[in-house]
Amino acid sequence: MEPGSGPSGGAAAAEIKGGRKNQDWYLKISKLALAFAIIHSKPPGKSCKEYTEHLARTLSKQDFGWKSKVEALEAEVLRLRQELLLNKICPRFCLENGKPSTSAETLLDQEYINSMSYPSQLEDSGCDVCNDYAFDSLGIASDFHQSEHNVNTSKYWLEGVPPVGLCCISKEESLTAPLQFLQHLLEIRKLSEGRILQADFKELENDSFTLCDSVSRLLDGLIVFYNSPKLPVSNFITEAVSVLISLITDTKLSNHVLKKCFKKLEEFKKNLIQIILRNSSVNRFQALHAVSHTLVLLGRNNILRSALISLLLTEVHQFAEQLLQAHQIQAMYNITQYENIFLLCMILEQLLQNETEESNVSSSDYDGEEKIKFLKNLDQIILHLSDEFPLFSLYLWRVSVLLNSAQIQVD
Repeated sequence: MEPGSGPSGGAAAAEIKGGRKNQDWYLKISKLALAFAIIHSKPPGKSCKEYTEHLARTLSKQDFGWKSKVEALEAEVLRLRQELLLNKICPRFCLENGKPSTSAETLLDQEYINSMSYPSQLEDSGCDVCNDYAFDSLGIASDFHQSEHNVNTSKYWLEGVPPVGLCCISKEESLTAPLQFLQHLLEIRKLSEGRILQADFKELENDSFTLCDSVSRLLDGLIVFYNSPKLPVSNFITEAVSVLISLITDTKLSNHVLKKCFKKLEEFKKNLIQIILRNSSVNRFQALHAVSHTLVLLGRNNILRSALISLLLTEVHQFAEQLLQAHQIQAMYNITQYENIFLLCMILEQLLQNETEESNVSSSDYDGEEKIKFLKNLDQIILHLSDEFPLFSLYLWRVSVLLNSAQIQVD
């Protein structure tokens, strides 16, 4: 006898069906009671529809207020967990109330002052797709190296370090708490390496949630900024990127970050690639160069670089096939994506060059399905596109040369 075919099975099915009918009936009665209550409480001079919309707006505001309170409490809980974790890792590293911060909060204050005196945005024709990384024009590359210097030359006396900030309103202020925590973590790592402080980083294994949540909030904050960037790129955002790169390239901390946050980092890379591809703003290239530079910096980590190369190969190959198909049937193609795809090609070329130049890293790390798909029929694609799209064909050829040369070195 099949399950549910006996008397007990039939009774259970009838009970479930009866329960659903009761739920539907209670829902209808509740809606009817709510309608009567609105009609009876409706103030004079207002229709039922207007009064209902007013009540809905009021409840929506109350929900938003509760959500804000919940977010503030969650941020406070995270701050306390961060403080506790840092104290467990290094008891001498104590977060105390006191002097103004010399890191994230100071950078945030400086950005506010600069925004009052700096011109609104840098002008850009929107047509500058260059072969080189023009990040220095934004001050990103130089600021990044300066930020690295700041992390490496942190003060040895940590008694005046301020408490990690609570969640705030602006995009940059929302990064303050995770940024400060991760800055402090890097400072402890540097000081312990110099044997100035003793630190037990095994505590990161015992409280992986705090590290993972902090990194996730930092990545989410950067995505929010890159989706609607404010130019010129602020020192605060540059510092956030610098801290992220320092984490994933540190020999000890990178293992913890990748172990707990690998999926989040993969999602972050995919989001950055889509931001580049989908941005259709006329004056977009300065902002997109900042996103591109972040992707190149992520490639400093060997594990992230291999996965990033695979993602970029997939996107470039997919667009090349779409462009070939459109060209063959004389159909329209996405001009915005065509302009933006060059940035992905430049990132891919830079990563492949870095991979090839590092003799201690095997280029076979990215020798997988994506590489095979990319090189398959690539000569035919280049041949058909070279007359109409010579620059894009040239980039495809250059990437293929780098892939093949890397394979020759491995062989």
